[in-house]
Amino acid sequence: MDMHQQAGQREEQEEVTGLVCQESELQDGQMKEVTVEGQKVLLVRTQGLYSAVGSRCSHYSAPLIKGALVGDRVRCPFHGACFNVKTGDIEDYPGLDCIPSYKVKVEKGNVYVTINKKSLNLSRQVKEMCAVQPGTKQMILLIGGGPASLVCAETLRQNGYQGRIVVITKDSLPPFDKPKLSKAMNVESGSILLRSSDFYQQHGIEIRTGKEVMSVHPADKLVMMNDGTSEHYDQLLIASGCRARPLSCPGSDLGGVHLLQSYEDAKNIHASSLNKKAVVLGASFIGMEVASYLSDKAASVALVGTTSYPFEKSLGPEIGKMAMEMLEEKKVKFYMKDRVTELRGENGKVKQVVLDSGAVLEADVVVAGIGVIPNSDFLAGSEVAVDSRKAVIVDKFMRTNAADIFGAGDVTSFPLSIRGDQRVNIGHWQMSHAHGRVAALNMLKKPTAVKSVPFFWSAFAGKSIRYAGYGEGYTEIIFKGKVEERTFLAFYIKDGEVVAAASLAFDPAVAQIAELMAQGQTITKEQALSDDLSWLQM
Repeated sequence: MDMHQQAGQREEQEEVTGLVCQESELQDGQMKEVTVEGQKVLLVRTQGLYSAVGSRCSHYSAPLIKGALVGDRVRCPFHGACFNVKTGDIEDYPGLDCIPSYKVKVEKGNVYVTINKKSLNLSRQVKEMCAVQPGTKQMILLIGGGPASLVCAETLRQNGYQGRIVVITKDSLPPFDKPKLSKAMNVESGSILLRSSDFYQQHGIEIRTGKEVMSVHPADKLVMMNDGTSEHYDQLLIASGCRARPLSCPGSDLGGVHLLQSYEDAKNIHASSLNKKAVVLGASFIGMEVASYLSDKAASVALVGTTSYPFEKSLGPEIGKMAMEMLEEKKVKFYMKDRVTELRGENGKVKQVVLDSGAVLEADVVVAGIGVIPNSDFLAGSEVAVDSRKAVIVDKFMRTNAADIFGAGDVTSFPLSIRGDQRVNIGHWQMSHAHGRVAALNMLKKPTAVKSVPFFWSAFAGKSIRYAGYGEGYTEIIFKGKVEERTFLAFYIKDGEVVAAASLAFDPAVAQIAELMAQGQTITKEQALSDDLSWLQM
């Protein structure tokens, strides 16, 4: 027996093959969840060919069979991550990893899937990365410890960059899953880290926590830190995110008044609210999630908002009213169309929240969720351009106006492809991932424009609202289903077309709409009005 035959036999012994269906069972554009040796597999047929990949999203393990399949990619129904159904590669975010892909064989009308035994229980696959070259002088510096920096670092290594990569973050933790903080405030830090310390070491990504950048000097390619140290860079990424807007009323410096920015903030809010009277200021997504989280832990929860309903401007009054009712059922008391004028305290601790209407709320803990400010102060005096809101201005390649300086994530104002390159500032977790990847590819002189469709989710009262697109300036909302029954799909209309969609218990509609937008398709008002939603392929 020659060596090739031996190797072939060995490979066969290391693999398991299962007959999963008949060739005629799937039509083009259809998916089916099948099982091989107890492992769930997503089987897909496109253009007459079968392919097989892992059945679960690498972000939060959502079942991809419930997602949207368009062309060669499947989009997760929960949070919008996209995977190539032939290679398993992640093509849009959130999440960091690919999903496994498996061998498929069609013989005499039978479809067989083969899995390597080593990868039988693997649900995700880390893309191959190169190592740092010992003694290299080349360095890319990433400011900020969010997903934009992390995805940028990983993309650099996946594409052969062997110089040093240094991430500077003022957080006490390396990159972590920040959206969890307002939804599960008492999590252990280890459970929300996006990567392990071993991972960073293995791939030569230097993470410096607890360090803040004070100034950037583009002419000298120099960054100054708060501890007096400085760092030279060859290329720089500004991904410093946003910070919570502080309260400016009298008493805002009292003990027990919190902003939610860091892991420590979340833990402190949780601990200090147990069986205490909590008041949340701001009916934003953060405010609503915090109020929902505290509803069964604090003695009482009150929420103060300036509009008639929560997130009325972004999602509309109908959905805002429904969300408010969901939290009222959890005993959250709302004070809407009102605002705080003063916080009163005793012995340096907050005791009362005084509202414009004259209402006085008892409070042991106050959490403010009243908006965010881009972290760009350290750019003052540099040539890096910022807009009127202080967001860093970048082009579609994530380049700032300064040579070798890029921007990504919440701190940036960037051109949105689905809105004719209108300049926007979008604070979505998913978009930050996409920005990081695009910045990295352009640093490596691989011209790539940002084309991601904004995708957002919010979870409270045990339910999750999904949202895709960019609805600013919408003039009309068309509903399918019933908002009051908490099963609906909302189309946001501007100039006769759908610019955004939101849903509750209507998956995978929003994922499907995001995918159609990503393919450059226009969804008309007529399609949204029609009783026939077959174009949604639900």
